[in-house]
Amino acid sequence: MAIARVATRAANGVDAPQVWVEAHLSNGLPAFTLVGLPETSVREARERVRSAIINAGFEFPMRRITINLAPADLPKQGGRYDLPIAIGILAASGQLPIKALEGLEFVGELALTGEIRGCNGLLPVIIEARKIAAGLVMPQANRTDAELVGYQQVYLAAHLQHIAAFLHGQQTLPNIHDSPSWITPPPANVGCMSEVIGQYQAKQALEIAAAGNHNLLFLGPPGTGKSMLASRILSLLPPLDYEEALQVSAIHSVAGMHVEPQQFYQRPFRSPHHTSSAVSLVGGGAIPKPGEISLAHLGVLFLDEIAEFPRKVLDCLREPMETGEVIISRAAAKLKFNAKFQLIAAMNPSPCGDSGPESRATPEQIRRYLSRLSGPFIDRFDLTVEVPKLPPGTLTADSGDGETSASIAKRVAQARQQQLQRAGKLNSELSGSELKQSGFAPADLVFLEQSVTKLGLSVRSFHRLQRVARTIADLAQSPNVERRHIAQALGYRAMDRLLANLSRQ
Repeated sequence: MAIARVATRAANGVDAPQVWVEAHLSNGLPAFTLVGLPETSVREARERVRSAIINAGFEFPMRRITINLAPADLPKQGGRYDLPIAIGILAASGQLPIKALEGLEFVGELALTGEIRGCNGLLPVIIEARKIAAGLVMPQANRTDAELVGYQQVYLAAHLQHIAAFLHGQQTLPNIHDSPSWITPPPANVGCMSEVIGQYQAKQALEIAAAGNHNLLFLGPPGTGKSMLASRILSLLPPLDYEEALQVSAIHSVAGMHVEPQQFYQRPFRSPHHTSSAVSLVGGGAIPKPGEISLAHLGVLFLDEIAEFPRKVLDCLREPMETGEVIISRAAAKLKFNAKFQLIAAMNPSPCGDSGPESRATPEQIRRYLSRLSGPFIDRFDLTVEVPKLPPGTLTADSGDGETSASIAKRVAQARQQQLQRAGKLNSELSGSELKQSGFAPADLVFLEQSVTKLGLSVRSFHRLQRVARTIADLAQSPNVERRHIAQALGYRAMDRLLANLSRQ
């Protein structure tokens, strides 16, 4: 019977479901029919496969060829199906042994000469093949992806003839290194906190944000160091572990971005421009791709000049900030991308850049400017810190070398370790019931509730202040949260103070 089945894998977000390529050769006029919900790029495989088989020295069967991509209800796109289709045709026509296909999966795009080209988004394919211990034949151009996963049953091929010789048992295909130990930790190429002059409260807030994974908003006039401070947070955060780095790399691979081995363990830092659309931030498109918030998974999303972003775009971030994931629904499929990111933002206090007596804007203009950020979105920030202009003489004064990022990072790592030992998660992820058991005295909670009521804050802000106070206590190596820790957390509410002052004018 002239029929063969070849295993491959589709691209479905960061998932790679298995697809069976069924090749059937029957009598009749020569034809090549491709079914199974193929997109345009897959339908074009007919011409690529025909030319590749002929130019690789094989015989293209002059029969009625039917290729079915099962399951039929799963959309297929891209050139990754070229290789399994060609293998299926050669096996069904008797030019390759069908028995040799058992336990193997094939993925790759074919050139007209029979060469095998690399594909985007193969990292999830390798991860899924590892889960079921299947052998994976893939392009040699994707060797780096295979070495990131460290899966031993990956076979790298550069030409269709090499795979034919491998299946006939005439030669072996190259494998990868024994382990991913060659991947080095990220180099220390990020800026140091000692380079930031002054701004002690902002530095302290950045340390708290790094220790508890809190969202942070810098508020201040231009040129005070907001962007400089935000870029230093990577030097305070611990590197990713192997499984976390693999998650991040899989998202970048699906987005068509090359993963550099030297940056494998480094947390992502994404800084989109304020002209970015909602789709570019959240993700989507005709073929859904991850957006900036997913590319910042387990890292930092920095939004500079956040008030210049359209309000509708910012409000799209509210739900992913709470859930840590984004779900993109389309007629053909519903895809889920992880989006567990830390938001760092910066903005001016007024449209002219300054506030107070130096401001050229009226209170009404400032209120209209600040209203670009909705109340629920501002609520998502655990800390809002003022970054004021430096007093005269600060730039030329000999204040000595400031504290380095390395010393601050040690405190951050110690505080994070305490949080993981106590609750198994960072403070920013604590629920309301978990906060009650994290060392708060009843009298201090009453004090905090009275302060929140007086400031007109929401219940969400009440819990966020508790989380920040708990992080401050962890940095101070205090088992219980004291009144001074709560008072310090209340001091990081610069936006609330600015709005309160405007309401009195």
